[in-house]
Order: sequence, then C-alpha cells, then structure tokens
Amino acid sequence: MNVKEKYLPFAYEEKDINIINIKAIEDIGYVQGDFMILNSLAPDQDAVSKNGIYFRDGKKKVDYVLAYHYKKSGSLRKHAGRIQQNESSSRSQTGKQDHYLPGRSKDLEKAENEPQMDYHEDDKRLRRAEYEGKLMETGLELERDEETKTHGVGFVKIHAPWNVLCREAEFMKLKMPTKKVFESKETHGIMQKIHSLAYKLTKPIRPKVKEHKENLVKHLSYPFSREKQHLFDLSDKDSFFDSKTRSTIVYEILKRTTCTKAKYSMGITSLLANAVYSAAYPLHDGDCEGENADPNDRKLLYEEWASYGVFYKYQPIDLVRKYFGEKIGLYFAWLGVYTQMLIPASIVGIIVFLYGCATVDEDIPSMEMCDQRENISMCPLCDKTCSYWKLSSACSTARASHLFDNPATVFFSIFMALWAAMFMEHWKRRQMRLNYRWDLTGFEEEEDHPRAEYEAKVLQKTQRKEHKDKETEKEKLTWKDRFLAYLTNFVGIIFMIGLTFAIVFGVIIYRISTATAIAVSSSPSAKSNVRVTVTATAVVINLVVILILDEVYGSIARWLTQIEVPRTDKSFEERLIFKAFLLKFVNAYTPIFYVAFFKGRFVGCPGSYVYLFQSFRMEECAPGGCLMELCIQLSIIMLGKQLIQNNLFEIGIPKMKKLIRYLKSKRQSSVQLEEHAKKKKRYETDYNLEPFSGLTPEYMEMIIQFGFVTLFVASFPLAPLFALLNNIIEIRLDAKKFVAELRRPVAVRAKDIGIWYNILRAVGKLAVIINAFVISFTSDFIPRLVYLYMYSRDGTMHGFINHTLSYFNVSHFQPGTEPTDPLELGYAVQICRYKDYREPPWSENKYDISKEFWAVLAARLAFVIIFQNLVMFMSDFVDWIIPDIPKDISEQIHKEKVLMVELFIKEEQGKLQLLESFSSHEKDKKRAENCNNHSPRLCRSRSGSALSLHSHHLQM
Repeated sequence: MNVKEKYLPFAYEEKDINIINIKAIEDIGYVQGDFMILNSLAPDQDAVSKNGIYFRDGKKKVDYVLAYHYKKSGSLRKHAGRIQQNESSSRSQTGKQDHYLPGRSKDLEKAENEPQMDYHEDDKRLRRAEYEGKLMETGLELERDEETKTHGVGFVKIHAPWNVLCREAEFMKLKMPTKKVFESKETHGIMQKIHSLAYKLTKPIRPKVKEHKENLVKHLSYPFSREKQHLFDLSDKDSFFDSKTRSTIVYEILKRTTCTKAKYSMGITSLLANAVYSAAYPLHDGDCEGENADPNDRKLLYEEWASYGVFYKYQPIDLVRKYFGEKIGLYFAWLGVYTQMLIPASIVGIIVFLYGCATVDEDIPSMEMCDQRENISMCPLCDKTCSYWKLSSACSTARASHLFDNPATVFFSIFMALWAAMFMEHWKRRQMRLNYRWDLTGFEEEEDHPRAEYEAKVLQKTQRKEHKDKETEKEKLTWKDRFLAYLTNFVGIIFMIGLTFAIVFGVIIYRISTATAIAVSSSPSAKSNVRVTVTATAVVINLVVILILDEVYGSIARWLTQIEVPRTDKSFEERLIFKAFLLKFVNAYTPIFYVAFFKGRFVGCPGSYVYLFQSFRMEECAPGGCLMELCIQLSIIMLGKQLIQNNLFEIGIPKMKKLIRYLKSKRQSSVQLEEHAKKKKRYETDYNLEPFSGLTPEYMEMIIQFGFVTLFVASFPLAPLFALLNNIIEIRLDAKKFVAELRRPVAVRAKDIGIWYNILRAVGKLAVIINAFVISFTSDFIPRLVYLYMYSRDGTMHGFINHTLSYFNVSHFQPGTEPTDPLELGYAVQICRYKDYREPPWSENKYDISKEFWAVLAARLAFVIIFQNLVMFMSDFVDWIIPDIPKDISEQIHKEKVLMVELFIKEEQGKLQLLESFSSHEKDKKRAENCNNHSPRLCRSRSGSALSLHSHHLQM
C-alpha cells in the first residue's frame, strides 16, 4: 500500500469480515465495513507532521506505534483503502466484493498473473485487519504508513482522542492534579535556616531541571472522573495527559482488545509472539543529540542525567518518572539511595584498611613469622616432589593477611550489618516520600491480564475436552497440567547447581595438580611463588566460568519459567527472578564459599593425609590462614564481573550492534538506497533501537554486588569502595542506555520494587551469619584471643605462632610419600611443623586432636552465637526505632484528605444553594402569577415577607 491512510471511528454495526479473493487479502486491513472512513492525505501535509511525532494532519499526536513486516505484491496495493461510503450500507454480497476490490475486472486480471501470496502472510493480514478494526471500535484513531525508509516494514500510528483518554483514565483510577493548591509544610526557625543553607550548598550538584527548584505549593490530586471534570484544570487539554500517561492508556487498550479467528483469541502479546506485529512501542519525545534538536524531556534527560560529565550531580528522579514511569523511576531512585549509602561504608572500609597498613609492623605474629632467627622447618606441601621449607619464606603472605585480618575487621563486620539495616530503612522512607510525591499513596495493583501463552494453553485444554464431547466450563490450568513443568524445573535447577559444584571441584583438581607440577619445576622463582600463581590462575578460571554460566543460567531460568506457563506477567516475572537469582547466586559465590569454609578443613595430618581419587592430596591454607586467599578470590571475581559483565558488555554489545547495522546499510540494493535517502520519521528511528527487555538484569547485577559488599566484607573491607566507583559509572551508563539506545518502555505504575526488597532483606540477614563464621573460622581472630587470655605467659602475643604449629616426626611418613630431596634446606630435618592443634609424636596419643583444639572450637562457636544474636538484635532495633513513614509525609497525607473532604463539602453546599435559589425563584414566579388575581397590597406584603425570609435563609 503506497498511500498513507488515516482511520477514524464512525457509527457502525458490528459485522464479520468477509474475504472473497485471497489474492487481495493484503488490503483487508483497510476494509472494516460501515464503521470506517479512510482518508488519503495529501503529501504536502507531511511538512506539519513534525517528523512523525504527529499524524499527517499535524494535530493528532502519535501515542503508540505498531510495526509489522509486509511483502509488496503488485498493483492491487495501489488501490487499497478506497471505499465509497455512500454505497457501503446498501450493497449486496457481490457488490461488497466489487467495492472492496475497486476496478474488479481490470485488477483481477493483473492479480491472476502474479504469484499467489503466502498463506501465513494472508493470515497475518487478516488478524491485523480484525485487530485494528477492534481498536477503532474502542475509539482509537489509526493511521498507516508503509512508505518509509525502513524497507519492508509498515507502521500503524495510534492516537487516543480526548474522550478515550478521559474514559480510560477513569477506569484506571489515575490520580490527576486538581485546581486546588495548598502550601506544603514549611519549616520555621533554625530548621528553616539549616534547610536554606543546605539547599544553597547543594545547588551546584543539583541538575538544572524544574523538580529541583524549591516548590512550597502542591496541587491536590484526585482520581480522574468525567463527572467531576470541573475539579481539574482543563485549560490545555493537549498537555493535561502527558505522553507517558497517554501511552500507558493506549497500552491498556491494546492488552484488553483481542481479535478472534475461529475460537483462537489473540491479544497484542499473542500477536507479537506470532509475528503478526514485529514491534509495539510508544515514541520518544524527540531527538536527544544534536544542536538542532527541539527542546524536550528526552534531550533534557540526556544532558542532565545520561552524561558522564554530570556524574557528581543528583538524579532528576521526578523527570525520570515523568518520562519512563514509576517502575523505572523507582529502580533509579533505589540505585541512587544504594550508591549514596555506599559512601559512608567506603569511608569506614578505607579507615579499616589503613589501620591494617599502619599496624602491620606492630603485629607480633607476623614479626615472628618473618624472623629469620626462628629456625622453623615446615612439613612438605605435597608428596615426594615437595621438600621441607622455612616458615620465614611465607613472610609476605603473613604481612598481607594482617591488612584484612585484624581486630578492626570485626568492628567493620558489625558496622556493615547495621549499615544494611539502615540502608533498608532509609530506602523504605525514601520510597514512601516518592509514593506521596507521585500520587501513589492509595494505589493498589489490580489483577493483570492473562499472558498469551496461558490463554493458548487454556484454549488447547478446552478444545481437547470439547473433542471428547464433555461439557466445558471456564477452564484454567491446575497443578496437574503443570506437573511435568514443575518436575522439569526441580530436576533442571538441581542439575544446574550440581554442574556449578562440579566445575568448582574441577578447579580444585586444577589447583592441586598445578601446585604439584610447579613443585617439580626446576625454576626457583616458580617454586617460591607457587601459592600466588595457583590462586591467581584458578580465580581467573572461576571468573570466566562464572561469566559464561551467568548467561547460560539466565536463558535456562527463562525457559524453565516459560514451560510453567504462569498466568500473569507479574507471576512470570517473580518466578523468573527467583530462579535466576538462585542459579546466579550459587554460580557467583560457590568458589568463595569453598575458600572460606572448606579449604584446609579436611587435610588430615602428615602421615595420614586425605586424598582425592587416592592420588591428589587436599589443599592446605597458607600459614597465615585462608583469609588472604579469600580476599584475592573475592576481589578478582567482584571486580571482574563489574568491569567485564556490567560495563564492557553493556557498552560493547550496543556499539557492536550499531556497527553491524551500519555495515548492512552499506550493502543495500538500489531500491533500499532510494528509500534510505528519505528522511527518517520518529517511529522509524525508534524502531531501529533495541527493545526494552525489562529491569531484571539491572536489578540482578546490583543484588549480586550487594552480596559481595555484605556477605564477605570481613575479608575485603575495600568492597564498598569498588562498588561505589562502579555504581557511579553504572547510573550514567544505564541512563544513557534508556535514553538513547532503547525504545521507550511502556510506563508501568508501581509503588515499590517488588520481590527485590525481600531478596535484599534475605541477603542482609544471611550476611550476618556468614560474617560471623568468616571471623570465627576463617580468620585467626578467635585463636589469637584464646591464646592471649588462656595460654600467653606474659599477656602478649609472643609465642602465638609456635602455639598454633604441631610437631611431626619425619620417620612416620607413609612409604612413598617422603620428600625425594630431604636435604634441600642444607641439613637433615628430624622434626617438621604443620599448622594444627594435635598431640606431639612423644605423647601417648600422638597426632590426636589436642585439648587446645576443643578450647578454640568452643570459643569459635560461642562467638558465632553471640555475634549473630547481638547484630540481629541491633538490626531489628534499628528497624523498629525508625518509622517506615516519615512524620511530615503522614501529616501531609492527612492534610490532603482533610482538604479533599472540605472541597467536596463546599461543592455540595454550592449545589444545595443553587437548588434552593432555583426553587425559591420558582415560588416567587408562582406568587407573581397569583398576584394578578388578588389585591396588589396583599401581594406586595407577601412578596416582601417571602424575600426577607429567603435572604435570611441564605445568610444562615
């Protein structure tokens, strides 16, 4: 169809769509019977269409766009859409065909010489035609455009007129600002001065948008009602409903409207899934880049929010909500609060790290390990190939461990647990303020429309029952229908978790075998750095595997959720989030859990080591403990995920896709090059952007990062700092993606962040338990306390290293496990040392666990219980003492309710006075008529008394 046409609603009677000639079915979308007028607009009107943001008349704004692929098939398309309205109501079936296909004899002769159209294409055209007809029945206005720069893609532009907007706004209970304004609560005295000073100081870091100017006046909001339109300021109807609200209303109509072919009901989601339409999206307000771009909200967001040059400024959250809707606005508000709260956590983390650096030279255990005069010979780290080694060779590892394993880390763990509780409370209060500001205080989510896949499954179930001649009621999917899907989900998740464990186990084998191979090496430098080499390479392998499995698990979680066939989009999203988070959590943290709680726990002792597959000896922790290795593991995985997955992928993949589109445009045919020369309209430009895929990936990467910050913070105090630096970039990166690289999402109303809040709370509670175990079992904090107060002779840490090392007689090695070069240290070793609490070889119960071990274990368990309960109590106390709703917000909500009641009372009083005055006027009129039949004096006296009584009543 090489004409642009506009559909307008018209008086109609409901009719079926009749198709006589299948070769002309391509044009059936323009033929809907008596309820449609099709106007071909003159080409010169394109000048006022403002680059595709308006209809071709330049007045009706495009609120939504449906895009579809089509095939050009010949001359019939030239006559599409020409209907003679004055003959439509009186024609017969044969006549109907003649009018649907104008110039019947001539056109059909041409059509018969053309190849027959594909049946599937015909079916899509039929469904589009029916669906667009149903949309027009709801009052929407449509305009089609197939003469575009995008070859083979047609567009249906949708406009919602005023009466449709009012009707749907009332159905959806949208709160709109009324004419009534009131002053918000002002601060007085010293608080006002503090507020004014703070506003002046923060002015340089506030974006230059309207919302960040002080505004003490607020419009009273009320759910829109057509009966109470006089309450609202309707002086400018074009701007009363902004573009975000208009597109939301149209999308609700699109979801509600269905087309039926036989018994198969299809809404917009089904039509998109079946490729009847290729895309459905609202338009961006205009261009965001370029000096010639007209001023609009999108350009303002790009300049004041999506630019890296404004990284130090606050986010214009109200403008983000106005443009993208409440759900996306809440995500960026939550991300902003989280990033702000990372600032104090980062400062405290830096102080703890600097404390470790300042006290490293005063740490007695590290000094004892580095003392060359202490002639401590350690037992071999592996069988045969490894020989005895000096404890002083691990000096650097011990000193580095003190940076993260010192008394300040215990304080920092408690601080971070309270920080997590403060963060959750601060977010709840911030969320309540946004709900009040965005008029969501009384908003309740209504039940969503069933998903297309769910309706299809229900239809199949209904048809199977009808085929068996059974009475069918309104069907729904039960657990029996989903049993196979549930079983697949359970088996699939268990298999994925098992796969993660298997990969971690494979990396353990790699570490053990690599350490043995390096020990055989003749290079002395390789032998001296064996621990660092093995740890670093193993962590890099873990990182690569995590990045790959993250993408795989995301796809598998979506597939597992799809086969469950959830009923609504909300249910689908929650199930998908739960599966994806579970798999990605296990994937990201399993290697870290292994180093923190399992490495070095099941080693055995010299002469009785534990072996894997009877050949690989289990790994041991370094003399300074496994905390340093845990720090290395955590830092590399955290930084690697943030740098590669969160930033490079988000920047690199869109750039690569843009490059591919550019290269494709170089290879276009002559027809495409001719179309390429045309100026692109707004809806064409937006069609070439990436579709919006939801907020789940954005939330997921932040929640995983929140886990890195809180779960193992005792081993890596600098985690909040790196998270802060990442988030400063992440906010602007996501902002630029939403503003410039994605199609405009449909605005969704939401009053909270949903299931993500529950996940955050769960991670915060889990962090308390994990940090308690890290401090007590992974670090040397508890053994040092036990030695200091139970075994130290002078009340200092002197002798702690010797206390933690047990003795072993080298003659007790199992045959075939002793070192091949026992004289590597230059002398024969009779007794070697190893880190454990065991009886010496001269004891009656040689190599058994000593009483010191049980004393330390008891202290560790006691610390876990005390730490966990103390921190949990403090967190709950913070939760209890801080109210979820700020006091000023609760007062403002109450004030709004009172003002609204007063407004309606005044309105009712005005109506009553009007009725009374009208009724009194009617009575006076009757008296005047009666006066014609009575004496004038009596009439005047009665009239005067009536008027005085009426005036007195009005004053009362």
